[in-house]
Amino acid sequence: MSVSGIGAAGYPAAKCATKKTQQNAAGKSFTEQVNNMAGTLKVYNIFTDEDMLWTGGNGMGLSYYLKYAEDSTEDDPTVIAKGVDENGDEFEKTIHINKINPKCATVVEMRALEAHTGVKKLEGFTSLPLETGCMGLNDRADFMDMFQKQIGDMKLLLQKKAAAYYQYSMQAYWDFMNKK
Repeated sequence: MSVSGIGAAGYPAAKCATKKTQQNAAGKSFTEQVNNMAGTLKVYNIFTDEDMLWTGGNGMGLSYYLKYAEDSTEDDPTVIAKGVDENGDEFEKTIHINKINPKCATVVEMRALEAHTGVKKLEGFTSLPLETGCMGLNDRADFMDMFQKQIGDMKLLLQKKAAAYYQYSMQAYWDFMNKK
């Protein structure tokens, strides 16, 4: 039995590879990226701030933390994302929560929204679809469509609890969009 075609999240491994190949074609050569990553290893001690909203990363090498900006207000909640992108380059982004559109968002924006809205996590599950593990810093996706696919996959696999959880998560983001 061979499992070489299945990624860790249950999706075809080529899906992540294809996305990464497209990113490579748009920018640096593979050799340049390897040399860049090898020469720019960055480690963040991101577990020390008490006001941290979220910290983590994904399977593409994206690693970052989120915290509220100093000028964040109740009317304009603003989050700072700081870390290392999938190419090993440092980044810092300012995210205005009220401007996030889950139908066309980055994974960093959705993590900020997840943290701000307080979407509950279930037994270690992320509230975001598993497919986000293949996303780079600037990749945008329709998370609502991704949720529909994730829910369908979980139902197909007879994972009723997981399907219900992703349904709950998706509803939380629909509620956010409807309040705007």
